[in-house]
Amino acid sequence: MTAEAVTDRPLRIALLTYKGNPYCGGQGVYVRHLSRELARLGHTVEVIGAQPYPVLDETADASGRLTLTELPSLDLYRQPDPFRTPKHGEYRDWVDALEVGTMWTGGFPEPLTFSLRARRHLAARRGEFDVIHDNQTLGYGLLGGPRALGAPLVTTIHHPVTVDRRLELAAADGWRRRTSVRRWYGFTRMQRRVARRLPSVLTVSGSSRQEIAEDLGVREERIHVVHIGADTRLFSPDPAVPEVPGRIVTTSSADVPLKGLVHLVEALAKVRTERPDAHLVVVGKRPEEGPVAAAMDAHGLGGAVEFVKGISDAELAALVRGAQIACVPSLYEGFSLPAAEAMATGTPLLATTGGAIPEVAGRDGETCLAVPPGDAGALAAGLLRLLDDAPLRARLGAAGRERVLSRFTWERAALGTVERYRSAMGAPSSQFVRSPVVRPPADAVPAVADSR
Repeated sequence: MTAEAVTDRPLRIALLTYKGNPYCGGQGVYVRHLSRELARLGHTVEVIGAQPYPVLDETADASGRLTLTELPSLDLYRQPDPFRTPKHGEYRDWVDALEVGTMWTGGFPEPLTFSLRARRHLAARRGEFDVIHDNQTLGYGLLGGPRALGAPLVTTIHHPVTVDRRLELAAADGWRRRTSVRRWYGFTRMQRRVARRLPSVLTVSGSSRQEIAEDLGVREERIHVVHIGADTRLFSPDPAVPEVPGRIVTTSSADVPLKGLVHLVEALAKVRTERPDAHLVVVGKRPEEGPVAAAMDAHGLGGAVEFVKGISDAELAALVRGAQIACVPSLYEGFSLPAAEAMATGTPLLATTGGAIPEVAGRDGETCLAVPPGDAGALAAGLLRLLDDAPLRARLGAAGRERVLSRFTWERAALGTVERYRSAMGAPSSQFVRSPVVRPPADAVPAVADSR
């Protein structure tokens, strides 16, 4: 392939995602927005995904440059029957049996089993793609380089899932819960092994880059930061939308320690002693039990915390515009799309300093208010300060939007990603990390089911 061909021509991209929910969870949101912007740049993008299937942006391109190929799993975690046992007729091959067997032993099989199905699918379509982009599957099936997959591989790691594992173990109550967490996160052992063999890793922040190098053992020269961002066409200020007095909005797709929602609920209880109109709208599912539900009950906040789910991006943007404060209480984030989207609307942001959040939110007092992670008292003080100071809200909101426009847009993310694609395509074969032939399931089952 000539240097000119690598540099200039539109690319044929296979974008892999083992989970594609476009409305909650960073991976699905990433696929939706990145695929749209790649198509707008003139590239042909085929998203290959498993359940929940990605929903692509129909407005991105009318010429067929953006398509979806469904690569079905057994969908073992679907609602309303998660952890279901499939009927006999649903089994198609040994990968399906592996998927069920891993679930039965308390592990999470989807990264491995999707990678095996994707390998088989890509091998049958050799020559159809210029580059393959894996969205944090990190499964054994994606090893082997262009010879095995038919095209160079670029992988996005938003942040190492080992971080989630550490935080969940720290919050686990009792040995049974800790054992369950270790079994569930057994797939991180596989991801560590795979990540070390990858030729080109993209990540979304400098903080994630450091975590990937330290937690997964990936050499730093193989890790490239390409910031993601907000859809600034949609998430934009609208002076016609009135502020709702006392409204605080946050996004929390799951009741897990990583998101820090319990600390925000405790902070709200403190704030309401001085500002009874203060109330919280959570974009996410209401937990029926667990620390957040317990904190709401303990503080009598049932009427002061509202949960909304399944809303469109336009509805989310309108919700954020109407809030007096947007809050990101996470203990750790690999990037924080909610922070970027809130700032893009001009809504003032209160955020912790967990993980990469300061890279997005900027300096305390300039583009946001920043507080330490896990500190309900500091969150409460920040909320009260913003609720009581309209000029401060206006100044932070305007500065936050300018920061996003200059640094964190999906068009910039797509341009940076294409640069990494072309670099991978032009790399001589000696730059690709050699890996042994993987022969699942004998090699794979212990790695997923292992409880360490």
